[in-house]
Amino acid sequence: MARKFLYVIAGLTVAVLALMLALWFWSEDLTEMAFVPNVSFAEQQALPPESWNNPAMWVARPGLKDDPSSWLPPGIEAPKTKLPVAVFFVHPTSYIARDAWNAALDDTVSRDRANLFVQGMASPFNEGEVWAPRYRQAAVGTFLTAKPEAAQAIDLAYADVRASFEIFTRNLRPDQPIALAGHSQGAFLLRRLMRDRIAGTPLAQRLVGAWVIGWPVSLEHDLPKMGVPACERADEPGCIVSWLSVADPADTAMLLKAYARRTGLDAKSVAGSAFLCTNPLTGVPSAAAGAEANLGTLVPDFKARSGTMAAQVVPATCSPDHFLHIGPPPKLDLGAYVLPGNNYHLYDVTLFWANLRADFERRTQAWLAKQQK
Repeated sequence: MARKFLYVIAGLTVAVLALMLALWFWSEDLTEMAFVPNVSFAEQQALPPESWNNPAMWVARPGLKDDPSSWLPPGIEAPKTKLPVAVFFVHPTSYIARDAWNAALDDTVSRDRANLFVQGMASPFNEGEVWAPRYRQAAVGTFLTAKPEAAQAIDLAYADVRASFEIFTRNLRPDQPIALAGHSQGAFLLRRLMRDRIAGTPLAQRLVGAWVIGWPVSLEHDLPKMGVPACERADEPGCIVSWLSVADPADTAMLLKAYARRTGLDAKSVAGSAFLCTNPLTGVPSAAAGAEANLGTLVPDFKARSGTMAAQVVPATCSPDHFLHIGPPPKLDLGAYVLPGNNYHLYDVTLFWANLRADFERRTQAWLAKQQK
């Protein structure tokens, strides 16, 4: 198991370094050539929701053997009693090949990477019951192009996420509260799921919170369609949290261009529109907090398939550009995954792991208290 894990880490390291080098040294055209799929879009059959009755179609779910979301860093104790909330988590892109527009469900490399992402990014929510579906995710190059095939790939990925969400809801206990969380592509798809399955439905009243991290939530074109408001208070339940992390000096031009390629949930261009920034250290938007407010950054130890917690190291400020700025690059050995422009996208969650865990618990308790009134 340890050797297999090291092989996975080695593959992930090479993949991410290749992406970093491409973005740093190559022109936009060459970056597209390197990562955008060079094949025709392959039409694939829609999968019925019942496909996700199979436990193998989940990275994490209650009762699953070797569930990566159940992992906790050393020193973090599991709660004696779990919170009564079911968490639907959509993992980020783990497929970076260009030989297909969508990952196959049996692709070994992307499956293993998805397991790692769920371990690090869904574990803050494991005080509840975590459900994380496998889905035919769009390749990373999908988000580097405006080709029509990109929209088709995203639609296929979304259809899987929506179908898996149906099985998630069928397994809920009567009136059980839910939480939604996703990062990067997972957050991108989660926006759409909230428009289609949360807004204007009874599920909106059962939502303790939505953590839509690593993809911009347009204040004008997305938020009004998602069914619940942005969080304005740290103890507010039933609202949306979102941020994108960068260190200073930051170059966000490529991030903003990727954002502008896609339309909002109202089908209008989001180019130039402001997006939500929630400070994970305070739980509210447009706020600054020093490193002393950081309860713990998860510092990975890939060889040991573990990590350690470093408290009070990373500050955070929601700046006028709507990005979450963490000041100069933190003096932590986070690994070689910082993207060009001081883009800490891959660390959006782990930089604030302990605060995110506390935020989830706080909003859940606030929701529960509200039901008792």
